[in-house]
Formats: sequence, structure tokens, C-alpha cells
Amino acid sequence: MSIIYGLVLIIFVSVGLSLLMSSKDHYVAGFFKMFASTGFILLCVQAGGINSAYGLVILAGLILSWWGDLFLISKSAPIFMIGLVAFLLAHVAYCIAFVLHGIALSPALYALGVMLLIGAPVVYWLYPYLGKMRVPVLSYMGVITLMVVLAAATAFVTSHYVILAGAFLFYGSDIFVARDRFVSEHRSNAKVGLPMYYLGQILLAFSVIYGS
Repeated sequence: MSIIYGLVLIIFVSVGLSLLMSSKDHYVAGFFKMFASTGFILLCVQAGGINSAYGLVILAGLILSWWGDLFLISKSAPIFMIGLVAFLLAHVAYCIAFVLHGIALSPALYALGVMLLIGAPVVYWLYPYLGKMRVPVLSYMGVITLMVVLAAATAFVTSHYVILAGAFLFYGSDIFVARDRFVSEHRSNAKVGLPMYYLGQILLAFSVIYGS
């Protein structure tokens, strides 16, 4: 357990250094970000991610997220698209993991209703800024919404609410990514979004203990 706590500490120190360097050197900040992302993969393995089907699929999602983080360091639109695809596949992996872990229809439907209430204003706000990226971004939003819905469904069946917390933090962090990329580029987006993202990934990585 001390190794797990150590990895969590390393992740958040790396996130702090990334935020600190973001105004000085974009690529040095990116290096620390990737160091943090490597941390959540190691955390998943240390927590038992290779010992169950659920854990292995969560691990696959974290590895895809690692690649998404790498590609999103670039300011290039085509490379951003590759990163978006990597994250979309990560969410598909998480969806599969949650189904494997166990879901029920009733909480999924309730969660879908809540997520539509949250997502509709977000789409209304973002839509005018998306331009040619409307189809990819809206498709991505559909998949990440499904991911949160399935996280809620498995959380209510298994009482493993850490899964829902991780998924929802990931969802929230992506709103700040979208704001920074399409609406208003500002350091405040990363200051809020980056800690949310890494906390969400830490919780999802740690959730593999339930599959072992």
C-alpha cells in the first residue's frame, strides 16, 4: 500500500510541476504531464490491474489515455484529432470494463437522464465554436457520456462509487479541455481541469482492487 501512496504523491507532484512550467515552457510542462500519466498506469498495475478481466480492460483504457495525453501536448489540429481518437477508445475500454463489472438497466436510465441534463447545456455552449470539429467532438461527447452512464450503473449495482467518481471527474475535466481548445485558451483551464483529470484516472486505476 505504501507503493500506491507513493505513486499517488508522484502523480500530483508531477501535475503541480506541469502547471508551474506551463507558462514557461510548454514542452517541459508536457514532460511532467506524461510522467504523471505513466504514474496512473503503474498505479493500476500495483493495485492488481493484471489480475482480473476488469482490471486488464481498465489498464487498456489508461494506456490509451497515456497516448491521448501525449498527442494533446501538440498544438497541431491533426495531432489533436489523433489524441481525441485515443481518448475515445479509452472511454470505449472503460465502458467494456463497467459492463464486465456488472450493470443494471434502471440506474443506467436514471444516469442517462441526469447526463443529458448536464450535457445539453454544454453542447449548446460549445457548438458555435467547434467549426469543422463538430462531428468528432460531439461523437466524443456521446461516448464519454455513455461511459459515465455505465459507471453509474455499475456503481449502484456494486456499491463501488469510486468508479462513478472517477468517471465523472474525467467528464468534468474534458469540459475544461474543450474550453481551452475551442472557446478561451487560458491557464485557469489547466489549473482546474488537470487535477480533476488525474484524480479521476487515479480513482479508476485504484478501482481495479474490486476486480481482483
